[in-house]
Amino acid sequence: MDGNRRWVANTLQHPDRDPTRREMLTAGQQPYAAVLSCIDSRVPPELVFDTGLGELFVMRSGGVAVGPVITGSVEYGPMTSGTPLIVVLGHQRCGAISAAYRALREGKPLPGNLQAIMKALHPAYERTMGQSSGDPAEAMARAHVKMTANALRGNRDLAPLVAQGTLAVVSAYYSLGTGRVEILNGAPAA
Repeated sequence: MDGNRRWVANTLQHPDRDPTRREMLTAGQQPYAAVLSCIDSRVPPELVFDTGLGELFVMRSGGVAVGPVITGSVEYGPMTSGTPLIVVLGHQRCGAISAAYRALREGKPLPGNLQAIMKALHPAYERTMGQSSGDPAEAMARAHVKMTANALRGNRDLAPLVAQGTLAVVSAYYSLGTGRVEILNGAPAA
């Protein structure tokens, strides 16, 4: 979150982004966080959190949709390297969420493999149906990252790490307008 504050304040440090750091990482890596975020070009986690090489495992999918390959990729850091933090990062005005919301509301399929993304987002759509909210697609996006973080916390392989206190799984939401990341749930106690 310190890196995000630097991003918002435009006081970026661009840490650990030089040939010396690159060379040092040839022997191995020990990222402190795994970030699951959207493919949206406006939300690059390495910049949003002002991080350098070797600091984050980053997985990206449309609308932060998950399936076995994405889940396995998220599990990799905590299960093989002891990465202590997973951040599920949604964002404002997500095109994948908006498209899925419209398609589900209108009962129309999306083309090609976008249908798989819509299917993965369907539970969040169901969760937000009937809620009074200014923007139902935004409510759906927030619900989806919370549900995804909750599912990862309860994941058969990650739950023991969460119970031991060696892993935190946080849902967060990025504002395109301000650049600020808001923690939604799962923040560890200080």
